[in-house]
Amino acid sequence: MKIKFLSLITIYLFLFSSCNEKKVFELPLTEKYGYNHFNSTFGKMFYYSQNENNIIGIPKSWENIQFGEIETNPYQSVYEDYILGKISNDRYENIQKSWNWEPDTLTLSKKPLKITIAFAFVWDSIGNINMIVDANQNQDFSDDTIFTPCKISELDNDTLVLKNSINVSYESYANQTIHSLTAPLLIVTLSDNDPWFSFPQYLTTSIKNQRIDISSGFSSLIYDKPKIALINDSLNFEAKINDENLFTKNEFIDINDELFKVIGINTLNNSLTLEKVELPKNELQSTAIGFKAFPFEGKDIITESLIKSDDLKGKYVFIDFWATWCGPCIAEFRTLKMLYDKTDREKFEIIGIVGESSLNDVKKIIKRDSVTWPQLLSSDSNQIVERYGIDGYPTSFLINPNGVIIAKNIRIGLEQKVLELMNE
Repeated sequence: MKIKFLSLITIYLFLFSSCNEKKVFELPLTEKYGYNHFNSTFGKMFYYSQNENNIIGIPKSWENIQFGEIETNPYQSVYEDYILGKISNDRYENIQKSWNWEPDTLTLSKKPLKITIAFAFVWDSIGNINMIVDANQNQDFSDDTIFTPCKISELDNDTLVLKNSINVSYESYANQTIHSLTAPLLIVTLSDNDPWFSFPQYLTTSIKNQRIDISSGFSSLIYDKPKIALINDSLNFEAKINDENLFTKNEFIDINDELFKVIGINTLNNSLTLEKVELPKNELQSTAIGFKAFPFEGKDIITESLIKSDDLKGKYVFIDFWATWCGPCIAEFRTLKMLYDKTDREKFEIIGIVGESSLNDVKKIIKRDSVTWPQLLSSDSNQIVERYGIDGYPTSFLINPNGVIIAKNIRIGLEQKVLELMNE
């Protein structure tokens, strides 16, 4: 009787401890300035000749002025336009679908926020830009400083990046409260001598003695599609982490031999949410290297034959996500053609998956550019783009014969990599 009683206690304690083992972790985030181990990225600054926002304080000596604005939060901007009746309900829903966005009213303010940073500039007689930015968003340039953006080639470390940045004010919304914040804004010129912008800041946290850094992509101040890097002591100060070694929302990361799923950034409490995963790695599907790729199927756009990922097992497969309006996507067809001609269909296949494009436009490009490998259109029914979480084109995955992702976004050296695999 005593043995049975002790056994019951043992079982109870085991079940109790199992049920109380922490599964979800909310990791507090700290904001840092610079790019650190992330590669810098820039957004193009679009401009026009009309002062549509009626900003005052424009330098009196300026002529042929160009005006524009930089948005810190595109979602809030669209939401405001919808609330104010500037866009229709149909247009609002189409934007949600196009962006794969479900508006969260807990993080969107019905009251307009300061999220638009106005700028103006002129070209001088030798083609250099003189620029001014409404850094405090008071609709007045008179209290701002005129500057000449540096060339991107002149910035090779975070010290110079931050030295050439401007601290700008903006607002965000969380927990029914409007928060006033600041961030560094870097404006540079590239080879085209047009202005480009970036917000050089990132977030950092840690779990189980593992440091985690998070980038927004640097072209906005929201972290809806975070780029996550695991930082270790072996990285030297200037080392950059390749995109293929970054993780994002809904992917799995291995931290000290434990798997966690990235739930995302919780803006309400400023934390990174991770969920501990008990399943073994070989039973999980993800868009991260080392995991099984998500299954897909669809009809070939030209032949209308059914293409299923399960039927591609036993081959290396290069999945190329592209769109008809994406210039770099179209430009890569030439490289892919050469690779396709050099490889054996029994060992290697290319599958093009087209998103955000009309069927007629896809057919025209396939015919015009003589594309011969299978092409699938991502649609509401197969939702391949949504399943893979594609938020930019081109995006690609190299899959091994077991259906496991072995490389992402490999462009330079793709042919060499594939041919080496064929010869193993």
